[in-house]
Amino acid sequence: MKSINKMSQVELAAHIQNSLQAEGVEVVLSGGSAVSFYSSNKYVSKDLDLINTGFAKRSKIKSVMEKLGFKERGRYFINSETKFFVEFPDGPLSVGEEPVKEIKEFKLVTGILKILSPTDCVKDRLCAFYFWNDLQGLEQAILVTKNQKVNLKEIRRWSKVEDKETKYEIFLEKLST
Repeated sequence: MKSINKMSQVELAAHIQNSLQAEGVEVVLSGGSAVSFYSSNKYVSKDLDLINTGFAKRSKIKSVMEKLGFKERGRYFINSETKFFVEFPDGPLSVGEEPVKEIKEFKLVTGILKILSPTDCVKDRLCAFYFWNDLQGLEQAILVTKNQKVNLKEIRRWSKVEDKETKYEIFLEKLST
C-alpha cells in the first residue's frame, strides 16, 4: 500500500472510502475533487468532499479517520502527510431536489473509488450556479462537460424540474464558446 504522502487526491479518497466501508460507513466523492478527477486536474481542489450516504455517526467517521492519522479541525480532517483535507457533508446524496442517479466506481491501487457520475457531477456544480450565482460552479460544470461524456438531455430535464431553464441556457451558451 502506498503511503498517504504519495497518494493522489483520488487514491486518498479511495483509501479513506475503503477504510470507512470496512467499518460499515458508506461515502461518495463529490464536489470540487470530483471535478478535478473528471477534468484530469485541469481544475484543482485541495479538499475531498465525501458525502455520508448512510447517515453514519460523526463519531464513527472520526474514529476511522484518526486510525488513518487524520485529526479533526472544525468541519475538516487534516493529516500532515497530505496537502488534501477531508470533509464529510451530511447526506442525502442529492443534486438540487433529486437524489443522485448514478455512482461510478473506479478501481485504483488504493481501493475502489466511488464518485458521482459525470452527469451528476455537472448537476452538482450547476447547483452552485443555479442557486448561489457561483460562476466558478458554472465554469466547473463546463469543464467536466467538455472532458467527459455527459447526458445533456438529462441535465436539461433536471434543470427544468429545478425551475432553472434560463440558467441552463446560459450554461449551454457558455459551453459552446
